[in-house]
Amino acid sequence: MSSQLSRPRAREAGVPVGTLEPGPKNAITDVAGVRVGQVTLIRGETVRTGVTAVVPRAGDLLGHPVPGAVHIANAYGKLMGSTQVNELGEIETPILLTSTLNVPRVADALIDYLLELPGNEAVATVNPVIAETNDRLLNDVRSRPVGRDEVAEALRGASDATPSEGSVGGGTGTVAFGFKGGIGTSSRQLPASRGGYRLGVLVQTNFGGLLTIAGVPVGLELADQRPRTPEPPSGGSVIVVVATDAPVDALNLRRLGARAMQGIARTGSDGSDRSGDYAIAFSTTEGPTRLGHRSMDPLFWAAIEATEEAVYNSLFRATTVSGCGRTFEALPLDTTFEILRRHRRMGPDSL
Repeated sequence: MSSQLSRPRAREAGVPVGTLEPGPKNAITDVAGVRVGQVTLIRGETVRTGVTAVVPRAGDLLGHPVPGAVHIANAYGKLMGSTQVNELGEIETPILLTSTLNVPRVADALIDYLLELPGNEAVATVNPVIAETNDRLLNDVRSRPVGRDEVAEALRGASDATPSEGSVGGGTGTVAFGFKGGIGTSSRQLPASRGGYRLGVLVQTNFGGLLTIAGVPVGLELADQRPRTPEPPSGGSVIVVVATDAPVDALNLRRLGARAMQGIARTGSDGSDRSGDYAIAFSTTEGPTRLGHRSMDPLFWAAIEATEEAVYNSLFRATTVSGCGRTFEALPLDTTFEILRRHRRMGPDSL
């Protein structure tokens, strides 16, 4: 597996994404209280998977859930917990991202973890929110190696630092646009005149289409460099987690998730039949005051931009991974940058 040392994030490389300013870390953890923990599993020649945990805020989520919603762009997936989230408009557990067949094991481990926390001795119901993408091309999905220990480690290690990106956590074995996909994140800081709110996004990319970066159909010009594998990638999925400190209710959080999918579309997604495409959105702000529908436009725009950039970061930071007899190369950044310069989407002095 190749090193990340020479693989900058999109913004660090000089790739322009939108017009809004990012937060200080340009990550979902720019939203105060949000923490991310990850465990990466690489074993032998066949295990390439892991788990990524997004913790909406510190404290007892079971007793004090955050406003939340799930937007379903294509329901070909195994997202657990979505019906109760959309019925009540609340998320009461950390959000865990993993591999398809690991969903029930991760859910069981999360329930065990929460029930064992001090103060939860009388808890009799838990609605775990577990999302997945299928990493079968690089990982032995039937081995289901993510369990109690890995989930506990991800949750205990969750922090507000900038999350690692690329071939890590739930994105260890994922593939996007024929190249190595993975975990990516980005954020936006609205100006004071638009409320001054922050919005952050974390994605797990595992989908197909024609890679488009900053409006440039990069995938067309990279056609000769696509990885040669025993079988072409098919189907795939993407999970988008959207966090904001804006006072947004469940209805508008679902609308916010829908706009995040517009950011996925900007990157060239084909929205294929077997692509389970979901956005999970939550607000960290409690209280009776909520933004009206007509006040949502700046956040809609922020969700689109941050999602688009998070996808690029998942690709830019990903490293080449081999597993299960296949190799998926990392996106060739030097050639990608040449293409973007030729289309005047990067300056001559950028990386």
